[in-house]
Amino acid sequence: MEFRDLKKQYELYKSEIDQEINRVLTAGTFIGGEPVSELEKQLAQYVGRKFCVSCANGTDALQLALMCWNIGPGDAVFVPDFTFFSTAETVAMVGATPVMVDICEDTFNISPDMLESAICKTMKEGKLVPKVIIGVDLFGQPFNYDEVCKIADKYHLYILEDGAQGFGGKLGDRRACSLGDISTTSFFPAKPLGCYGDGGAIFTDNEEWKARISSLKVHGKGNSKYDNVIIGMNSRLDTIQAAVLKVKLFKLNEEIVKVNYWADLYTQKLKDYVKCPVVHQKYESSWAQYTILLENESHRERIQEKLKTKGVPTMIYYAKGMHQQRALEQYLHRTCRLRPQLLCPVRFNHVGHLIRSQVLRMKATVLKAIGRNVAHKARRRIFCRNHLFAGTQFRKP
Repeated sequence: MEFRDLKKQYELYKSEIDQEINRVLTAGTFIGGEPVSELEKQLAQYVGRKFCVSCANGTDALQLALMCWNIGPGDAVFVPDFTFFSTAETVAMVGATPVMVDICEDTFNISPDMLESAICKTMKEGKLVPKVIIGVDLFGQPFNYDEVCKIADKYHLYILEDGAQGFGGKLGDRRACSLGDISTTSFFPAKPLGCYGDGGAIFTDNEEWKARISSLKVHGKGNSKYDNVIIGMNSRLDTIQAAVLKVKLFKLNEEIVKVNYWADLYTQKLKDYVKCPVVHQKYESSWAQYTILLENESHRERIQEKLKTKGVPTMIYYAKGMHQQRALEQYLHRTCRLRPQLLCPVRFNHVGHLIRSQVLRMKATVLKAIGRNVAHKARRRIFCRNHLFAGTQFRKP
């Protein structure tokens, strides 16, 4: 069983998706063209930014943003220690140094207190110049923008919002991907807004940055295809993917309402037995994942086994922090005091096709696996030694 039931979603939107794809096939324009430009306008309007530039994937989106700002050797970029690898990887790719920062215990997003501590430590050491803070909208909830923005203003740093998991989420009246000086997202199929392949986008209100990114993503293009004015890369969104995304974007708000309903029901049924995710006041999550916390590895494994017998898939998110990744060993500017914790995320069906009996069945499975006493103890002891996640999804039988 898939974490996101893309087959079911396609069945619901089949006629519209097929129609849009057929238009692309008939027109014969498979790179760029009207569907891509239309999608970029619609995405910018949805998140509330002036400009959107599409690209090949979410990783390229991050790298293009860093290249736009000329981030490179000698620069420090502050990233949360608990995130997908590409957040730190792209920093290293442009030659800068990723400085890993600890996370908040409730949202798993970057900790403002630890962030400022990391910036001060870096400045005191004098080996690197602080340039950028990357705030990740982990699991669908936007990062603590208000506090991070104060820190960025204080130390004159850029904010780059990694909204790969947060597209569709909100902080007050602002959408995810409208919070950073530049914001990025991913359209990988499992994301809240996913295409049928790879895709990504960059958002900004700065026209000069928009023009530079538009050039960088096409080999540093100047006035024409064969006029190259800067060193860039090849990162374009396929036209067929744009056609799919146009349909799915129109349905996204409806899906977010459904997934929030089921998230509330999950929390209602499980809150007395495991540590459920926290969504702070003024925030709305797009629920890329629904995550629960368990006490230790053995409890997690028992739950995974029980859920497996019920046809519920599980997955560890993330098994390692950035400071534990061998590829990043050379970067010694680490400020993490936490080590990966025992976490068990429950992931949603993309369109919320869940029924109450399935949620109750999950609750019963969890109780059998860990026992009431252990579960209550797990609520008191949130953090242990390893980040151990398990993801689940339910759908109608």
